[in-house]
Amino acid sequence: MTLADQPPAAALVFQTLLQHGPMSRAEIGRRTGLTPGAVTKVATPLMTDGWINEVGRPTAARTNGRPATLIAVRAERALFAGVKVTGEELIGVLADLTARPLSSRRVSLGSRDVGSVVLAIARLVDELRAAAGLEGADSLHGVGVTISGDVDSQLGMVQYTPFLNWRRVPLAELVESAVGTPTVIENDVRALTVAEQWFGAGAGLSTFALVTVGAGIGAGLSIGGRVVSGAHGVAGEVGHLPVSGVERVCTCGNTGCVEAVASTHAITEQARQATGDPGLTMDEAVRLAHTGDPAVRAVFAHAGHAVGLALACVANLIGPERIIISGEGVASYDLFADHIRQTFVDHAFGAAVDCDLVVRPLPFEEWARGGAAVAAQRVFVPAR
Repeated sequence: MTLADQPPAAALVFQTLLQHGPMSRAEIGRRTGLTPGAVTKVATPLMTDGWINEVGRPTAARTNGRPATLIAVRAERALFAGVKVTGEELIGVLADLTARPLSSRRVSLGSRDVGSVVLAIARLVDELRAAAGLEGADSLHGVGVTISGDVDSQLGMVQYTPFLNWRRVPLAELVESAVGTPTVIENDVRALTVAEQWFGAGAGLSTFALVTVGAGIGAGLSIGGRVVSGAHGVAGEVGHLPVSGVERVCTCGNTGCVEAVASTHAITEQARQATGDPGLTMDEAVRLAHTGDPAVRAVFAHAGHAVGLALACVANLIGPERIIISGEGVASYDLFADHIRQTFVDHAFGAAVDCDLVVRPLPFEEWARGGAAVAAQRVFVPAR
């Protein structure tokens, strides 16, 4: 039995325990708005089926009356594999129901051909199982594959990903067939947002955004406690907001996108033009900027201005409590931090300027862990 077969109140109780840890029935009722009787009614079958269990009583000093018994999620009840796909490699994590990593692996991609990548994912999942001492497909409840670009998670379709140059690829179906385990796919930034919502810098927040700066620029939006993808599956594509006065062509084919100015590839190209060195790398551009090269520092300043505009747009549109800034690009964040902050302050409207900006470097294993979290989420939040 899956949690999707249970009434909505059961999923609500389970998700509350998953995000906030062990708590008493009374505390569950306060957090969910359910009556004590309703909490007991939905908790009983969850215990019977092994999804939750009683874990003892609080260690705090006793109060008058019988101490409340704490209830917690049984993390070992289900296991999930998460795989992040990049243009060069696969990053995989095997995790339990609370997304606690049990094993992790990285493998290089020898080919970007769809069939080759699917087989590589299947081999990686097998390696993750073996590393954790598991046997057989039945040991996994689900697989979550994350990839950048336009991903329709409900259809299981990669509509377009520029880094692999795939269009209309039914990736969920292909991976599920190869692995033999129910598979979901998701845009990588939205999957990372789910992970941050569960156990990261977004835990406990009703509304927050995660903006990633790197090979691409994207955002995951958690509104009212739910990570949203929008009617067309492309909510959060802040990298494709237009920036005035920019004539650079983006990977999407349009001119003037934030991503055309502030992605690592765009910064590298602009630094090459500024220095006249066609072989300049991103690392070398960072070094030149740190040593005070004015032309290269101007490139980073321009990128920071574009990112600041994107963050201000996010703050003005959804009013988040916090915007988390992550991605491989934050390794050089110090070079454009002041420009991001100043542009954000200049363009955030009213109280939106008080939005908390948090820089959070995260390795790709955390992105893969997001894939496992998305797969786990489907256990108790059925696809609509």
